[in-house]
Amino acid sequence: MTSHLTHVPAPEGVAATPQYSHVVWGTGRFVAISGQCALDASGAVVGEGDAAAQARQVFANLGRCLAAAGAGFGDVVKLTYFVTDLAHLPAIREARDAHFAGAPLPASSAVQVSALVRPELLLEVEAFALVSERGRETGTAGGSRPRLRSVGGGEPAQ
Repeated sequence: MTSHLTHVPAPEGVAATPQYSHVVWGTGRFVAISGQCALDASGAVVGEGDAAAQARQVFANLGRCLAAAGAGFGDVVKLTYFVTDLAHLPAIREARDAHFAGAPLPASSAVQVSALVRPELLLEVEAFALVSERGRETGTAGGSRPRLRSVGGGEPAQ
């Protein structure tokens, strides 16, 4: 089976970065996940004042939303981070990396904002995914994972 996602970590003339892929394209069913905040199922803030705890909750929420669409983190093609302080990015990356388990990282953008919907929230993350209409592999961290490939500056991931 061929991959439904292609990651280009560094197109010619663009500086490579280990934090994301510059370009991701593919085929399949498009899934948009609204920005997720560090709220539990009852709407209570998790980890007030703690960016790492909030990031873990945000990625857990993203995982639940992806699963509701029949997707997993391996299907994500784009993440957008909204943060009240760019100093929170290392904590966000750590939480993200725990869910991507060595797969090529999606394209991403980070935006510092003056505030989020509630004052105790430090970050929000939205996601876009493409779910293969063909067969899927299972059994990896983050739920189902499609076959992935990387081109131009990165090693293929299986």
